[in-house]
Amino acid sequence: MTEEKLNEAIYDRYIRPTERERTKRVGLEFEFPIVNKLSKPVDFEVVHSMSEEFVRHFSFSEILKDDDGYIYCAIDEKTGDSVSFDCSYNTIEYSLGADEDINIIFERFKTYYNYTYDKLGEKSHTITGMGINPHYGINKNVPVVNERYRMLFHHLCSYTDYGDEILFHDHPNFGLFSCASQVQLDVDEKNLVKTLNTFTKLEPLKALIFANSVWQEDKNEFLCSRDYFWRNSLHGLNRHNVDMYGLEFESIDEVIMYIKSMSLYCVKRDGRYVNFTPTPLLKYFTSDAIEGEIFDGKEYKKITIQPEIEDLKELRSFKFEDLTFRGTVEFRSVCEQPLGEIMASGAFHAGLMESLSELSGLLEDDYVIYHKGYNASELRRIFVKKELPDTFDKKELSDLLLRVLGLAKNGLTRRGFGEEKYIDPLFERAEKLLSPAKEMLDGISSGKTMADYIEKFGKL
Repeated sequence: MTEEKLNEAIYDRYIRPTERERTKRVGLEFEFPIVNKLSKPVDFEVVHSMSEEFVRHFSFSEILKDDDGYIYCAIDEKTGDSVSFDCSYNTIEYSLGADEDINIIFERFKTYYNYTYDKLGEKSHTITGMGINPHYGINKNVPVVNERYRMLFHHLCSYTDYGDEILFHDHPNFGLFSCASQVQLDVDEKNLVKTLNTFTKLEPLKALIFANSVWQEDKNEFLCSRDYFWRNSLHGLNRHNVDMYGLEFESIDEVIMYIKSMSLYCVKRDGRYVNFTPTPLLKYFTSDAIEGEIFDGKEYKKITIQPEIEDLKELRSFKFEDLTFRGTVEFRSVCEQPLGEIMASGAFHAGLMESLSELSGLLEDDYVIYHKGYNASELRRIFVKKELPDTFDKKELSDLLLRVLGLAKNGLTRRGFGEEKYIDPLFERAEKLLSPAKEMLDGISSGKTMADYIEKFGKL
């Protein structure tokens, strides 16, 4: 395949869907840790039983089962809502079909969540709003038994084959206990570059109010350890697949060039996954053949494949701002939030999308965090830590965050759905520079327990 044909394919898949007027539709995905309140591993039989009852109660029509016959995903075709288990049966995920009004999405979500919460509670289990399952050291951290997760886990565990190419951590199963709150918003072509650039610059500030993935092993210093887990896993072998953009885009052509530099690590052949060394798209599609591995039902075997243009569908990006084939930007950097603030991240991003020009100008002219010798990626890595350096004035940081929240609130007002209430908790977090993770650690140091926060962060 020629590079020109690859450019056309990338344009058709990622850029062409943005060639229409942007809507106000919002799509939300929530991943929650499941916890056994008896301080034992999650009982998967309890989870499977709840899933069967959930599907019957809500009449979800499309049911997907794993290789052992257990439900791992159920979809309501009328709303587009789904409930699934993300990588493992220790994590439940709700994906809510897009709507212009976040209030409508919230009402559907409350119904699903309350039902699940009550059913699990009958068997001494619960759900909570944290970015790391607080019982990761207790649970059976095994993947859902299906083609996708078998391949993914096999791929991530092969990091030892790559020596010291990057500073790998020793937790390739991090996806089995790491939870995010993800937002998808429509984007149009004329604002695509500005959207990616502006929200990338916002990432350091988001860490100060949304960090909620404390990892207490290895003397970890992060309030948002999810960043570290993704970056220093095999997903991060090619840095262009993870984290933030290390440049400011000037054109759509540069966005296409960036996508072309990202790596594929798996494709499908005859319904089965083939995984291989992460390979940049340009190299992959201009190769005559790729050596990989495929699971034959018993073991992994070597296989040689020829690249096909349809393989582009298997590109997996884990960028904080991720351009999708749906004409949306998916915001992926926010840890799962306490249930009492569950709509805050979605409303925050939706409001700022309506205030894009004002937000861009604010960050462009900022001297509180920028113009101090640090780029956005470096600032994000500083601001996810437990202690802020003296380089940054806390009062100025708080004031800047409050200005950003003001723009978000103005944008929500212009949307006209009465969604401003959802970001109210963020104003106090901005004033105190108090993320959920910091709130929890401060409380535990004052005598509260992890069980207290599992309960508190799980109350809707």
